[in-house]
Amino acid sequence: MTTLITGAGLVGTAFAQKALARGEGVVFFDPEPRADFIRLKLGDAKVPLVRGDVRSLPDLIAAIQDHKATTVVHSAGIIGSKVDDMMYAALQINVQGTINVAEAVRLTGVKRLVHISTFGVYDMRRDVPKVMGEDFHRGHGRAYGNSKVAKELLLEAYRAKYGFELVGVRPANVIGNGHFWSGSGGGGKVHEMVLAGLDGRPARIPSNQMMANEYIYSKDIGGILDAAATAPQPKQLWFNAGTGILTSHEEMVAAFKKFFPNFSCEVLPGKTGSSRDSVLDISAAREQLGWMPEYDLEKALADYIEEVRSRGRA
Repeated sequence: MTTLITGAGLVGTAFAQKALARGEGVVFFDPEPRADFIRLKLGDAKVPLVRGDVRSLPDLIAAIQDHKATTVVHSAGIIGSKVDDMMYAALQINVQGTINVAEAVRLTGVKRLVHISTFGVYDMRRDVPKVMGEDFHRGHGRAYGNSKVAKELLLEAYRAKYGFELVGVRPANVIGNGHFWSGSGGGGKVHEMVLAGLDGRPARIPSNQMMANEYIYSKDIGGILDAAATAPQPKQLWFNAGTGILTSHEEMVAAFKKFFPNFSCEVLPGKTGSSRDSVLDISAAREQLGWMPEYDLEKALADYIEEVRSRGRA
């Protein structure tokens, strides 16, 4: 059994750690796979790296066929405000790339497609509940969230027509030892705080990341993706993945001070971000996938800091 993973970043490698631990082969499909980063995350595991872009359907088909993949985990994409910064190219990657993944799955007979979506699909312009279920309205008007909604709707149509298995995960802000090339302001903020603490300097935080947010550790995302890839087809398609806890900037700083007593932040000038006031309902993931997060914030930061200390920074 082999899984093709599009995107060799923090989320893709988090899933790969789980898959390799249970004896499944994985292959990464990425336009610029960083062998050093994959080695940092996976150690000496022999994992094929295919240099390819999801905008190329022939390359996707060849990678699936060459490695006899029976599952695809689709994590490749551009995230957050970076979609606005490079909108045409980002939408091609996010939307056309996902169409190509679905078509490659159809043409090659892959059994299951696991898609990584985002909490950003929800329409936060509406009156939002304090606990957000997967049935809340999708689409908030900005490029990133709308591209993710488009991906979900297109995958639903492909599944309805062609019958392959589909399971999607909507994570909160993912944190962990990653490079954050594709975006993720929240993940990048926490990574800067880890590095600053270890370097003994103030963390330089963009003003738009001074808000409260719900964070989830990358190893917990790896866990829910592994469940999404291996559990019997659940009743619903989309699953929230979070902790159910909002963490303010002040609370995050206080958490870092437990590890670095002299920890401090320098706020960079710019617009401030809007704090979330709702959390993700993860009861469906618990009931249908048998998944619950294992890491609270303090345990996640302890593991994160130790990984950077012992294995190096991404």
